[in-house]
Amino acid sequence: MPIGVIEALDHEARGIARQEGKVIFIDGALPGETVEYASYRKKPDYEQAHLVRVIQPTSARITPHCPHFGVCGGCAMQHLAFSAQVAAKQRILEDNLWHIGRVRPEQILPPIQGAAFGYRHKARLGVRKVPKKGGVLVGFHEKRSSYIADIKTCPVLHPAVSALLLPLRELIGGLSICERLPQVEIAVGDACVALVLRILDPLTPADESLLRQFADQHGVVFYLQPKGPDTAYRFHPLPGPELDYRLPEFGLQMRFRPTDFTQVNHGINRVLIRRALELLDPQPGECIVDLFCGLGNFTLPIARRGARVVGVEGSAALVERGRECARHNGLTEHTRFVEANLFDCTPESLMALARMDKLFIDPPREGALEVVKSLPEAGEDSAPRRIVYVSCNPATLARDTAILTGRKHYRFVMAGAVNMFPHTAHVESIAVFASGRR
Repeated sequence: MPIGVIEALDHEARGIARQEGKVIFIDGALPGETVEYASYRKKPDYEQAHLVRVIQPTSARITPHCPHFGVCGGCAMQHLAFSAQVAAKQRILEDNLWHIGRVRPEQILPPIQGAAFGYRHKARLGVRKVPKKGGVLVGFHEKRSSYIADIKTCPVLHPAVSALLLPLRELIGGLSICERLPQVEIAVGDACVALVLRILDPLTPADESLLRQFADQHGVVFYLQPKGPDTAYRFHPLPGPELDYRLPEFGLQMRFRPTDFTQVNHGINRVLIRRALELLDPQPGECIVDLFCGLGNFTLPIARRGARVVGVEGSAALVERGRECARHNGLTEHTRFVEANLFDCTPESLMALARMDKLFIDPPREGALEVVKSLPEAGEDSAPRRIVYVSCNPATLARDTAILTGRKHYRFVMAGAVNMFPHTAHVESIAVFASGRR
């Protein structure tokens, strides 16, 4: 068996070793370790491999907290000490910025981190009937597989949801459509837990009775989704608490539907909003444009600081949800929500939104390429003086940063990692750009 020395982690949390000019990606290996490995895929310039034996472990290697780690694909880094996970994500961010964008920030921000377990308030769980494993399985997919992992508990899920995994198996196994129910979407609000059942066939009266009994016994709300996400409707109980999350620092209550996009980690989200606003520094009288605004997660806190905010989002449903949240929180005079496809952005469409003193960007994994290409050069009258960019993909952030600091002449003031998804390989971050000299 070949032996390798692990230099770093890649974007999937695999250990990286090098042998005779080849890069070897080794599942389960950690930086600083010497390991024995077995390759399962060989290409001319790289190999993918399984860890066979750790010859010399790093001091950061720990025993995973979850008994399903290594089989379940929900987590990738539970064998690495929590502080080392955060440091690794910071390094991945910096490596992407340099190797892809050839950029470095003037200042590295301290990483944002929070609770290691029980943080997931949203999740999409697969469902499959597997008689060989005792019936119905409910959980995440196995690592690099379409199979559902046989998990009985999940420490990263909100504790109320983890406790429901086995009862859900029994409930779904008793439904007439158990083989036509492929997914359960979880949404945990401050006042209730919602379970969205993706149903491919109608429920029978007996099925409906079972769902009502389960909801009453466990204190959850069932939604049924017969087709796309917009078809989800509340089934039982009809009256009762609604989904929301609170932002106490800003006196905000954000109402949402269970299939809406919201941040999975409420604790980190609060800290991220606080830091974003510190960096953006909105002032009364300023006009700030919030691109990819969703239901207003950052829009409304910015407005609460007295600025006028234009929130722009491609989803009509989320635009309407943003308007509802603004009305509910008394911020309609400070906010305007606009539906627009920002992936088809042009200089003309961007400038037509508003005169922007500052700009906030929080795009999906694809980044904000057309947005940054459409911006005026720093220093022009119509250019925002400051840009705060929250990213969920360091590669597209690096690409966009290269444009902002290159042809757009913005300073790359600071950047730092955000550990929104502990124990996974997901790297989120926040970056700041400014016009003018240091």
